Amino acid sequence: MSARELVVLGTASQVPSRHRNHNGYLLRWDGEGILFDPGEGTQRQMLRAGVAAHDINRICVTHFHGDHSLGLAGVIQRINLDRVPHPVTAHYPASGQRFFDRLRYATAYRETVRLTEAPVAADGPLATGPSYSLDAVRLSHPVESYGYRLTEPDGRRMLPALLAEHGIKGPDVGRIQRDGQLGGVTLDQVSEERRGQRFAFVMDTRLCDGVYALAEGCDMLVIESTFLDEEALLAAEHGHLTAGQAARAAHEAGVRHLVLTHFSQRYNDPEAFERQARDAGFDGELTVAADLLRVPLPKRHPLKP
Repeated sequence: MSARELVVLGTASQVPSRHRNHNGYLLRWDGEGILFDPGEGTQRQMLRAGVAAHDINRICVTHFHGDHSLGLAGVIQRINLDRVPHPVTAHYPASGQRFFDRLRYATAYRETVRLTEAPVAADGPLATGPSYSLDAVRLSHPVESYGYRLTEPDGRRMLPALLAEHGIKGPDVGRIQRDGQLGGVTLDQVSEERRGQRFAFVMDTRLCDGVYALAEGCDMLVIESTFLDEEALLAAEHGHLTAGQAARAAHEAGVRHLVLTHFSQRYNDPEAFERQARDAGFDGELTVAADLLRVPLPKRHPLKP
């Protein structure tokens, strides 16, 4: 199993359908799990997808429409029921604090886990750790909505052929990584710069500066495409994107892997979204999301000189 992958729990816009649950997405990032937009039924979808409450370290809610947040009550209670051994942090628009409070305490249960509330009130950083930094950017929707972006720090990739050429092996590999040189050989001579991975999550929004800021240079962009291009006016009126709009934004931002999701119940042909995305000029890796799909992040690329 990939150490970094997207587990799709639900892909429906507004209401679930026979084949699509409300939204829900778990990003596995090394040993951490980030749950995005748990809509109604997320707890059951987790069971079907092999995702446990113990896998969740952070919850990120883009906005408080039901298809993106009604599952919070069940997920939070399950985290406590299973006595998850680590603290969990929840991010959500600060303007929706009353909705978060109602969902968190929708029914009686015993709290056993420390859940840290970290509401989002403006664009900017939310968390920084050794394997990623997390930022939020405001989007354009009838209610306050934020997208989220993970950025891994740039690093270095050790090159086995060059290590062997300089006779560096075993514990000496760790020493040169730590000290920057060993016996007259520098780290630059046996490694190359490695670009950190970038992931963005963009839900309900019209086209706006925030979409492009979140998508810029991403290895994977998960983005709503509620409508096909024929309904562009309807999409703008309700604060949504079409498949073509999402794909053009991804193309202009240099996205490597585009994941389209959040589909209106009026459509039953997933291939139509793929066709419109390709027609819009996106030529990278493309996934039209389906419930319970697992999508690995692309492998890292060396930094260009």
